[in-house]
Amino acid sequence: MKKFSKEANLAHYALLEKKIENSILKEYNDINEKERELLIAEHIYQIMILLNLDLTNDSLKDTPVRMSKMYIYEIFSGLNYKNFPKITFIDNKMNVNEMIIIKNIVLISTCEHHFITINGQATIAYIPKNKIIGLSKINRIVQFYAKRPQIQERLTKQILIVLQTLLETSNVAVIINMEHFCVKARGVCDVNSSTITSSLEGLFKSDKNIRDEFFKKKNIR
Repeated sequence: MKKFSKEANLAHYALLEKKIENSILKEYNDINEKERELLIAEHIYQIMILLNLDLTNDSLKDTPVRMSKMYIYEIFSGLNYKNFPKITFIDNKMNVNEMIIIKNIVLISTCEHHFITINGQATIAYIPKNKIIGLSKINRIVQFYAKRPQIQERLTKQILIVLQTLLETSNVAVIINMEHFCVKARGVCDVNSSTITSSLEGLFKSDKNIRDEFFKKKNIR
């Protein structure tokens, strides 16, 4: 694997060890981004032709290039660990030992089965040991792993394991509530349902009082 930041490598290898990393080909087959951009655009062009769309139309002619750039640099940017967020830690000199909760983290991801949007919110909590992480960095980690073709169950576990690894604590809890447009816009076309997944480890799993406190605080407005 190419040389990425220390935190990116720690996160990547932790997910590989737990066998919940996305199915990412080794080093992107060594294709550079500019070449990849052109190749993806060519394939999208062919798909649009097969859908019987006239790509000489002013509104459509640049769509393949727009989609290619969007895939690489935006909605699938989490496939490249060079985009892993820069992480800021501080030593826990205050000896904080109460849970820290970040609520209502906006998530926009893509269903890997249909390449259609899934979106919702995440709630993250952890009880520090030796490290405290900059609060915005948790949001950025969550959004990094969302910017991939995903399934919600994997995304939930990935966030938990990466935070455990980087914070060097088992005491992490993750709850994600998302709406799946592969359910809303196709198939059963159920516009009202949502999916909730959770992953709790350490004291959040073993200590009922801490678990109850977490769920209570999660719902405080």
